[in-house]
Amino acid sequence: MDKFKAFRIREAGGKTEAGFTDCTLDELDPGDVVVRVSHSTINYKDALAATGKGRILLRPQCIGGVDLAGTVVSSSDSRFKPGLGVLATGHLLGVKHDGGYAEYARLPGDWLHALPPGMTAWDAMALGTAGFTAALAVMRMEENGLAPKNGPVIVDGATGGVGSVAISALARLGYEVVALTGKESEGDFLRGLGAKEVKLRGELDLKKIRPLERATYAGAVDNLGGEVLSWMLSSMKFGGTVAAIGLAASPALNTTVMPFILRGVSLLGINSTDVPTRAQHEEVWRRLSTDMRPPKLASMARTIPFEALPSAFDDFIASRVKGRIVVGIGEKR
Repeated sequence: MDKFKAFRIREAGGKTEAGFTDCTLDELDPGDVVVRVSHSTINYKDALAATGKGRILLRPQCIGGVDLAGTVVSSSDSRFKPGLGVLATGHLLGVKHDGGYAEYARLPGDWLHALPPGMTAWDAMALGTAGFTAALAVMRMEENGLAPKNGPVIVDGATGGVGSVAISALARLGYEVVALTGKESEGDFLRGLGAKEVKLRGELDLKKIRPLERATYAGAVDNLGGEVLSWMLSSMKFGGTVAAIGLAASPALNTTVMPFILRGVSLLGINSTDVPTRAQHEEVWRRLSTDMRPPKLASMARTIPFEALPSAFDDFIASRVKGRIVVGIGEKR
């Protein structure tokens, strides 16, 4: 096979370099299945890796991209026949195993899943790890007793990938959703996703968070960490459940035990990279293709060509991205 284009990230001497290079299949990491990649996406983790803003890589160099979707070219795994549409998210893609920012990928069959019925490769990457994480969070919260009748659910980082999918999925499931954002100009966008109320972070006095604020929310999806997460915990109703997904603002958490012991609040940590079983992984994708599928997915995501990938990362680091970005690697939508 001729050489193909790949976006490789290198770390050396405390510096990160990233850019396009020519690659062959023999240069890719080992795996049971070769996939012709049609689409990938950009997650905050990808931006941290490519810019060096986060120590993400687990080896000196790696083809980036924690997500990919495409078509099986060859396989020694009987579950994946040539021509099958597949997707892969998480595991060690893009950080320790060559990832989705290449026209071809080779990876273990256990990391791959057939595209769910009715879901295209573009759809899968419009959701990607961000959508998977949002759905996993909602499912964990439901397992912990969250239900629409319990009261409103607040989502911060609302215009980002996880936040936008979480709002849309929760609204479709019948929840009253409150979007918490620092972007006053995006109210119409958030209401279009299904948010019943848009609350501005500037309205909160995060310097004077009481151990227990007014009991307002039945649940929360937190992408920020830090003071906002502290405020969310203090604002839960009795039996409320909070899913901690990210640390875009801060990894710190200054709180008290009072929300937990006086209101029975639960704080759930969400790790979408290391979902324990294949069955759980597939159930998340089943839900994303059925009752949690965002009704306006096409308007939540935009597509950029592979060549434009390097110029997109800084917007993620600076929180200038709205919704999701699909990267067209080898095929048009």
